[in-house]
Amino acid sequence: MDKLITIFWLAGESSGDLHCELIMKALAKDGKRYHHVGIGGPKMQAQGLKPLFPFDRFAVMGFVEVLAHLGFFLKVEQSIKRLFEEAKPDLVILADYPGLNLRIAHLADEFRIPVLYYIVPQFWAWKHERVFKIKANVNHAACILPFEEELLTIHNIACTYVGHPIAEEIEHKMDRDAFAKFFHLNPNKKWLGFFPGSRNSEAKKMLPTFLKAAKTWDQKEYEILVSKSHGVNHQLFMDMVSGTGMPNLNIIDGYNYDMMQHCDALVCTSGTVTLEAAYIGTPSVICYKANPLSYLIGKHLIRVSRIGLPNIILDNDVLPELVQHDMSAHNINAKLREIIPGSPRRDVILLELRKLRAMLSDKKPSVEMPKIIEQMLITYG
Repeated sequence: MDKLITIFWLAGESSGDLHCELIMKALAKDGKRYHHVGIGGPKMQAQGLKPLFPFDRFAVMGFVEVLAHLGFFLKVEQSIKRLFEEAKPDLVILADYPGLNLRIAHLADEFRIPVLYYIVPQFWAWKHERVFKIKANVNHAACILPFEEELLTIHNIACTYVGHPIAEEIEHKMDRDAFAKFFHLNPNKKWLGFFPGSRNSEAKKMLPTFLKAAKTWDQKEYEILVSKSHGVNHQLFMDMVSGTGMPNLNIIDGYNYDMMQHCDALVCTSGTVTLEAAYIGTPSVICYKANPLSYLIGKHLIRVSRIGLPNIILDNDVLPELVQHDMSAHNINAKLREIIPGSPRRDVILLELRKLRAMLSDKKPSVEMPKIIEQMLITYG
């Protein structure tokens, strides 16, 4: 019988949970026996991950917010250290989530456990010193943005560009007419979509301003679609949208990719959702608002002039961005008018988004990652 291979995974966010699910599914087809343990969400757990802690405890962002949860993260670290001591895994795979994952990479290195970092920290944007931590503690880095491979190679870090997971994850369930029927939308109107974020903290900061912006669009001409993420507390979300008095307001629970494809333009909280929308080809206004103290600290550390991943990858101000105090209802609507059908900039934006799609589609993580995993198990086994 084949040896049981133990892989420790750490994905602290919903996006990481989704990205790692793809890899676990691919591994399940290679005929080997795997034991998966660590931190991951419902998708990874459905693929056999034995979770060490409740997944929702890890949805924390920002300097101030992380400080408030420091006790929990120290407890997690101690628990993982015990696991590495008592039941040493064959491989550690860390996905994104750098605040904790770089500390765990250091721990794994101390116990001589090989580390594969999937979706490396955005050291090129801020906290550049993280590249030295990757070099010191990570055996192989799998990057998902085309330019990262060259930047890591400059630092003599073993790395592979594996393609972006969204190229494999995005699928559409319904055409526009079926979507309209399912959600009781008028297919003859224009549709504007709002994505206020996948965490409670994001929704609290973004949704009130988004709704204020949405309210000014003529209900005879526009349907307003607001995405409700599974990661956002239902009661919290409904409390914020109740009392808006908008007959054209439609809450879309799930169906993100269909909503992105069928809307004429979008307003998105900065994050993976902006890249998904760009990959699908729908122009969006990218918005970001942080805790004021977190923003002040971050502002002094950030090395790039853009926040939106599509703009960073294309190295061009293709999609409009509104950050912190600039993110007002008035400014959102002004930028929306620049990207809706009939606006002069729209055709240029659509052409750039097609370029982006081609750049991110040339490799598939579910094909490339198992090759790296197999090679590492042979090399360090």
